[in-house]
Amino acid sequence: MVTLTPTQDKYLPYVLAVALFMQILDATILNTSLPQMAQALGESPLKMQWAVISYALTLAIFIPISGFLADKYGTRRVFLYAIIIFCIGSLLCAASPTLDFLIGSRIVQGIGGAMMTPVARLILVKSYPRNKLLTVMNFAVIPALIAPLVGPVLGGYIVQYTSWHWIFLINIPMGVFGFIMGKKLVPALFEDTKRLDWTGFALFAAAACGFTLAVEFGSQTGRGFYGLLLGLGASLLIGAYVWHAKRRAAPLFP
Repeated sequence: MVTLTPTQDKYLPYVLAVALFMQILDATILNTSLPQMAQALGESPLKMQWAVISYALTLAIFIPISGFLADKYGTRRVFLYAIIIFCIGSLLCAASPTLDFLIGSRIVQGIGGAMMTPVARLILVKSYPRNKLLTVMNFAVIPALIAPLVGPVLGGYIVQYTSWHWIFLINIPMGVFGFIMGKKLVPALFEDTKRLDWTGFALFAAAACGFTLAVEFGSQTGRGFYGLLLGLGASLLIGAYVWHAKRRAAPLFP
């Protein structure tokens, strides 16, 4: 358990709450603005859904290794780099001239987001005693509960009164604030790490992708069968991961 200064103890949850809000907001803010973005980019509204799916898939792939990276390189460094990558991805999204460029930019965003959210929670777990952890965790998670409700409404207002580019540009001031405050307040925590379990990472990431696509296809008319197949395949991959983890000394997840 790290010893926090009084300033860290008081304000650290605010910094992490901003990061959680920013990442989860971006997962939902596009939903109501896709038709306008499709028109601006000259694409079919149905194809625009890949701008949402690519972000979700990137989160599913990279979240499993975020804890390993935080333990190896330090929570502060990984958290700050995550904010930088997320903001760069946001700028690239706003500057996207085509759908393909937008999808690639959303992947960059997703890599940053995949590191921000779990590392922020890890920092809280390692920084506060058990008797304060529940209160602090609840405070930091409240923005994560609000963001899915605010995202679609905010996205609709932005495209109606400004332009779709601001859906991504609003991340920049939040990111700058999070970076400045994070540099001052986030503790640098390390843990002893062994080699990354690449086999486990591949199995778990593939399973997470399968479940994500299964939910996406299952919600689309005429694609329910594909969703079912993906769900079954992902379940088999999870089973394979459990079998692998029981036979490895240092699995990705015990």
